[in-house]
Amino acid sequence: MPRSQRHPRKVAVVGISLSDCGRVDGPTPYALHAQAARRALADSGLGRDVVDGLASAGLGTLAPAEVAEYLGLRPRWVDSTAVGGATWEVMAAHAADAIAAGHANAVLLVYGSTARADIRAGRRTSDLSFGARGPLQFEVPYGHTLIAKYAMAARRHMHEYGTTEEQLAEVAVQARANASHNPDAMFRDPITVDDVLSGPVIADPFTKLHCCIRSDGGCAVLLAAEEYVPDTAKAPVWVLGTGEHVSHTTMSEWDDFTVSPAAVSGRLAFERAGMRPGDIDIAEVYDAFTYMTLVTLEDLGFCAKGEGGEFVGKGRLRLDGELPVNTDGGGLSACHPGMRGLFLLVEAVRQLRGEAGGHQVRRTDGSVPELAVASGTGGWFCSSGTVVLGR
Repeated sequence: MPRSQRHPRKVAVVGISLSDCGRVDGPTPYALHAQAARRALADSGLGRDVVDGLASAGLGTLAPAEVAEYLGLRPRWVDSTAVGGATWEVMAAHAADAIAAGHANAVLLVYGSTARADIRAGRRTSDLSFGARGPLQFEVPYGHTLIAKYAMAARRHMHEYGTTEEQLAEVAVQARANASHNPDAMFRDPITVDDVLSGPVIADPFTKLHCCIRSDGGCAVLLAAEEYVPDTAKAPVWVLGTGEHVSHTTMSEWDDFTVSPAAVSGRLAFERAGMRPGDIDIAEVYDAFTYMTLVTLEDLGFCAKGEGGEFVGKGRLRLDGELPVNTDGGGLSACHPGMRGLFLLVEAVRQLRGEAGGHQVRRTDGSVPELAVASGTGGWFCSSGTVVLGR
């Protein structure tokens, strides 16, 4: 009988790292991949010879092959799933399944981007085009931009449930408050609701501070089978449950602008973990725009649909709040070098290990968190991946 039928292996995060992040003008994206990979392996205490799987997207023509060659790896299991910001949670789910089934032993998820430096050096423009072929051809002539699609969704939530611009602004204010305790965050100076509302409008109702920052940086996560855990340098953080979902790509095919694909991926992840949202200590969610945080928290089940505006108030998302969210400052203040989903997993593991330093969350009894959820969103609410992690 195959091993996967006898006893699926438990899977743990055994290594994490950030590359240099923020304003990084010198290294190439490949160099940031390598820096993050080396640091994650060092963090794990394992040798590179145990790595037989690689997950990579967003770089080169053949992402996993090119990155593997640059890193000097010859993986026998690869994944290049690319679904925007949700890519890394989806990849983590695939890697965990592969390890559990015995198809791989240790899988490295690695990412690096010089999105900010490229613009500064004139290597690319600030506008990102997803092309005009396939279903997108029906929207491109009307000038739909990525941010405009998120803004329309936010406006629909405001119309449907009475959510206010002030409530959306609170998400940015609390993200910045969390970032103020994180020395690695790109922006740390406190902001107010008035600061958010008075900024230049980018796409109604979003002003500049409703939108994520643009940075450089990379990170890596190493997943391994349970039998490697005794040899690792740090206590394991276990993958308890995962879920993924793709809902649409064309806005006209999105059934409800107020429901994100996290409504499905989150439910699946919690069910598979045997957990409920109320069990979770911290949440790391994709926040390219403030509305993403609000609606994702609703769809993960932390509050009822339509109650997100009220839920994000009263400091709930701060480090000492009822549900600390984006504890490093998130994409709104800490870093956002393109696809940020892998950073969510790194921060969740840091918190569960008690290694977050000045922005470490503590429970009421002074202990570090035991359970975390990381939920990435891709495209314009097109895809979602959710991972439940625990000590």
